[in-house]
Amino acid sequence: MAAGSAIAIICKTPLPGRGKTRLQPLFGPDGTAVLSACFIRDVAAAVEAVPEAIGRHGYAVYAPVGSEDVLRPLLPPGWGLLAWQDGTLGVVLDGAISAFLARGHDCAVIVNADSPTLPPLLIAAAVAALRAPGERAVFGPACDGGYYLVGLKRPHRRLFEDIPWSTEAVLTATLARAAEIGLEVVLLPPWYDVDDAATFALLEDELAGRPLPFAEPGLIGGPARHTRAFLASRRAPVATAAD
Repeated sequence: MAAGSAIAIICKTPLPGRGKTRLQPLFGPDGTAVLSACFIRDVAAAVEAVPEAIGRHGYAVYAPVGSEDVLRPLLPPGWGLLAWQDGTLGVVLDGAISAFLARGHDCAVIVNADSPTLPPLLIAAAVAALRAPGERAVFGPACDGGYYLVGLKRPHRRLFEDIPWSTEAVLTATLARAAEIGLEVVLLPPWYDVDDAATFALLEDELAGRPLPFAEPGLIGGPARHTRAFLASRRAPVATAAD
């Protein structure tokens, strides 16, 4: 039986032409796969930056099955893998949370793989909220109307049912579902996903040191070391024979 909190990244293994289709016009299939890998590395680093003393274990909830050899090198040593099959996002989230809690973790937190600058303190705050007395769910609102993080200490399948996934109404509908089942909700400060040209522009602004329009005062994004290096390499001039 596992101990401490389960903190998992939900992701698709970065393969050329698979996933993040709205970023492919910017980077092409191969470049988008490399950028996606950098995102996973940086989100995993945010999880690893959560103080180990609180008790945590990292996981990746991933697809497709059979891509483990590509995904494992992107994750820190000792992380577990949990494959997900076809189904709505709600089915995947409920299944993963239920699996982690069944392994003996005292709470389960799942973060997306599209927020490379996610501040580690938001993940730590989710764990702290879940460990406080009483039953509750924790959500990190995303600027697109969804959420970048969800955490539970008990399974609640109904929380993820009848949700209009991939729309701006995801969080609103989920909060209504929580009210329906009488589940207290804690909302973390907002953050953002990078999944199209507009949110990539937000990332560029943040990495350039410009303030995010939605960020709470004093909330600083993570270093996103791998993403920064990738973008710097794209901007670097190409040497010629004359050089």
